[in-house]
Amino acid sequence: MTARVIETTSFDPNAFVEELDNAPANLDVGTRLWFENQAIRVWEVRLKPGERGPFHAHTRRYFWTVVDGGIGRQRTADGTMITREYNVGDTNYSEHSPDDPTIHDFENAGDTDIRFVTVELLD
Repeated sequence: MTARVIETTSFDPNAFVEELDNAPANLDVGTRLWFENQAIRVWEVRLKPGERGPFHAHTRRYFWTVVDGGIGRQRTADGTMITREYNVGDTNYSEHSPDDPTIHDFENAGDTDIRFVTVELLD
C-alpha cells in the first residue's frame, strides 16, 4: 500500500533558505528517536494539524509505515511540493546514502494528528 497523491505543485525555496542550508546536517528524520543500535534507528514522526517538521536529510536506506493516517505535505529542495493522503498501513522504502541524500520537510496538512514509524537501516 502506498500513499495517494492529491496534488503536486511548487513552492519558493527562498522562503526556507536558512533551513535548507542547515538541512544536510539535520539527520533527525523523525520527531522522536525511540530506539537505536548498531543496525537500526527507529523514529516516530508525530505531527498535530498544521505542524511541520523541518527540512532534514536522509542519508541511509529506510522505510516508513503510517500508524495514524491523514493529509501530509512534503517539500523538496528543488521547489516541488506534494500533498498526499496517508492511510494506516501505507509503507514506503527508499534508498539513500551520504553521497546521494534526499532532503525534504513534512507538514501535517490535515485536521487530525498524523503519525508514522520510520526505520533507518544503518548497515
